[in-house]
Amino acid sequence: MALYDLNDIVEMKKEHPCHKAKTWKIIRMGADIKIKCLGCGAAVMLDRSDFEKKLKKIVQKAESETHE
Repeated sequence: MALYDLNDIVEMKKEHPCHKAKTWKIIRMGADIKIKCLGCGAAVMLDRSDFEKKLKKIVQKAESETHE
């Protein structure tokens, strides 16, 4: 089981050059992971192993959408 999930807010090790933002939102998951910069809105696709190497921590978990 992955520690991160779709729509989680994560912090990466390096800053994005836009506004020195380090926080990103996971917008697609599969063999590759697509993340969106919360500073400027730019989207970047990384393969899962690169993403895991560059991930520093999970800032906020996405709210679960399970309704019973």
